[in-house]
Amino acid sequence: MSPGPARGRTTGEAAGRRGRVVRRWQLVRADSDAVPPSTRRFMRRARQRRMRAALPWAVAAAVLALAGLITWVVLGTGLFGVREVRVEGAEIVTPVQVREAAGVPDGIPLARVDLAGTAGRIGALAPVERATVSRDWPGALVVRVVERTPLAAVPQGERFVVIDGSGTAFRTLDERPDGLPLVRVSRPGADDPGTRAAVEVLGALTPELRDSLVDVTVESLALIKLRLAGGRTLIWGDASRGGEKARVATALLGQRARTIDVSAPEVVTFR
Repeated sequence: MSPGPARGRTTGEAAGRRGRVVRRWQLVRADSDAVPPSTRRFMRRARQRRMRAALPWAVAAAVLALAGLITWVVLGTGLFGVREVRVEGAEIVTPVQVREAAGVPDGIPLARVDLAGTAGRIGALAPVERATVSRDWPGALVVRVVERTPLAAVPQGERFVVIDGSGTAFRTLDERPDGLPLVRVSRPGADDPGTRAAVEVLGALTPELRDSLVDVTVESLALIKLRLAGGRTLIWGDASRGGEKARVATALLGQRARTIDVSAPEVVTFR
């Protein structure tokens, strides 16, 4: 038995075994073990940048959605509807008249009420000089009324029409109102020239003349007469130069004359 060849085979087999590559499989995590740390840091920063970039859009979308919901609730539902019309400052007109003139349906969304239009309708009431309308959340309209200030009363048959400083007739009474002088014109109203002339004269009077005034008669635009206490008559002429005429007439109140003509204030006559 020859040992040489046997040893050669054994040595070759051992060399063959030593020359083989042994492969070993190892389970790794793709998000950490298999990715270099620098790459992971880069990816993390990229995610953070995307989140920061998306955040304003997300916030804006949420705000728009909330605004849309609020708008729908306020404008499209009766949750904030009109349940009360509160009237302040009305004495001549009644709250019922004001509410009827306002014409605001119950339950209409408060935000949809046309405040200027509502105030205009209320201001069209004759005794109302002006009106303002505001909202009082959640369900009330507040109407503040400023009524006309009486200046004089105009006899019309057995009744008396009250006018203000613009000549507007805004009230009719069965009895003469206390504290108001009478204005005698045929057709009282802001569009009547005679009424406007009488109002202009009344505005020019001094306190002394106003205290003794009984009535103003407009016979024509060129001939206006004032009747004073004690049966005296003041011939005023037309409505022009009211301040001069008032000063002259006031200075002559102590005269015994029954008639004083100040239609031409630089040349006064007595009778």
